[in-house]
Amino acid sequence: MKLLSGNANLPLAQAIADYLEIPLTEASVRRFADEEVFVEIHENVRGEDVFIVQPTGFPANDNLMELLICIDALKRASAKRITAVIPYFGYARQDRKPGPRTPISAKLVANLITVAGANRVLSVDLHAGQIQGFFDIPTDNLYAAPVMSADILARFPAQNLTVVSPDVGGVVRARALAKRLNNAPLAIVDKRRERPGESEVMNIIGDVEGRFCVLIDDIVDSAGTLCNAAAALREAGAEDVVAYVSHGVLSGGAVARVDGSTLTELVITDSIAPTESIAQAKRIRTLTIAPLLAEAIKRIADESSVSSLFD
Repeated sequence: MKLLSGNANLPLAQAIADYLEIPLTEASVRRFADEEVFVEIHENVRGEDVFIVQPTGFPANDNLMELLICIDALKRASAKRITAVIPYFGYARQDRKPGPRTPISAKLVANLITVAGANRVLSVDLHAGQIQGFFDIPTDNLYAAPVMSADILARFPAQNLTVVSPDVGGVVRARALAKRLNNAPLAIVDKRRERPGESEVMNIIGDVEGRFCVLIDDIVDSAGTLCNAAAALREAGAEDVVAYVSHGVLSGGAVARVDGSTLTELVITDSIAPTESIAQAKRIRTLTIAPLLAEAIKRIADESSVSSLFD
């Protein structure tokens, strides 16, 4: 097989290549003077099983175009099978119509990837599971929960853990993590969102007094929800609060907001390449999902089970 990387997250792609003990495919992914994307593959890929590692985080449109053009270049170079490895699937939050005359952008992006020529998609913690159905090609959705649970059990083995969902929509995700943490109890933060990007915590469902609370979510963007939830948990008597999130978008003043919050620590994965401000943040730590992705890539190439990764 061949492993190709766009410019969105080269360190993650290199870590996957190191795990698989194969080199990254030599290619040029660059810009013309007018910022148009140009891709040139410098190796023969005819008849090869090719995996493209390219999350579509900020700048989402540039990274998406890189992915689409890489797929087209490989298709025209007669690659046997092209798998788009998208650790963070941008536009995933636009998975339904929240109001009249609004787009379902996640479906549009799925169509673009399919029409460009991808034969398969591999992603991590899609914002909504139904996005798998937006693709007309096989789509594997990996979960970061095994990586997170191993880290939690290693760092906080003697704590009275309670897993907390920051909203009602994340209960399934929180329950799955709680099961991996020796069936830890579950709590839910009830909140109401008045407008996009703002949240107001209302109350806590479940007992958190004297407990070590682990907030779990798939995406942290402005960090307002997480920070408000942490403050509410502290007010309800929680002994300590840490947060584990799959995708650290952390836009705008999110990093400063986390550093100034009551969160002891925010742990994110490297699905999105961390910025310099994230790397220097006092309360943000990064876990790698390179072994998880590499093992899934290896199993897809070998035509063996991917779901058994999570048994």
